[in-house]
Amino acid sequence: MLPKIRTPEHRTMITLEVLANTTTSPNFTTLTLGGPELEHLDHGGHDQAVRLFFPREGQDRLRMPTSSGNAWMAELLLLPKTRRPWVRNYTIRRRRPGSGEVDVEFALHEDAPAADWARRARPGDPAGIFDIGVSYLPPDDVRHQLLVGDESAVPAILAILEHAPDDLRADVVLEVPETADIRPDVTAPPGARVRWVARDGSGDVPGVLALAAAKEWSPGPGRGYAWVAGESKLATGLRRHLVQEHGMPKQDIAFFGYWRHGRSSPG
Repeated sequence: MLPKIRTPEHRTMITLEVLANTTTSPNFTTLTLGGPELEHLDHGGHDQAVRLFFPREGQDRLRMPTSSGNAWMAELLLLPKTRRPWVRNYTIRRRRPGSGEVDVEFALHEDAPAADWARRARPGDPAGIFDIGVSYLPPDDVRHQLLVGDESAVPAILAILEHAPDDLRADVVLEVPETADIRPDVTAPPGARVRWVARDGSGDVPGVLALAAAKEWSPGPGRGYAWVAGESKLATGLRRHLVQEHGMPKQDIAFFGYWRHGRSSPG
């Protein structure tokens, strides 16, 4: 069973530019993007995901697809790589509609095209987005939640917590590369218990520590809901554990393998 994603009815390609590049912590940076076309981005939810388009190193401009719907990918693949932009999925960390700005936070993985671009991006550089939708969709009758992610999912989970209702009851596990990446000022409802785990050069594959910590969770009475994202084995491993050990219905677990350790996605 595939996890649910609520996709907006009307979507359009949106061309923006980098307004600022801010170091968030040793292994994270935040790009502020803006431009007049941002008015075409509807607010879908607090883990709103977008396709992020950015130029390859050496390209003199960003060539965005002109098609929307499902046709944009075919159009993109027809371009030679010398003209084709990179495209990756990212979550909008914050939106400021009054200022025409959005923030996108990047985990700075090594040898990753998006991270390499984020390191060198400067104000005025072009970027583009295409709305994907939201995946954090807890049912109305949920009593307790489990939110888990490695560094690639930290921006989405922090955005969820910042806008969660005051009565949210959730256990949250966030894994980061270093203790210095832990955010001391997380905004979250009082019923959200946030636990950070850091690899700190342990050599563990990303997601292993988060999975171990999340397995300590015991669901309370009533219906539960889990949202887990990050390295693929973290997502699938936790889903399997919740189903087998706690009898959690599969439809109450949203899981997303954002990436796979040791494998870079094709361009």
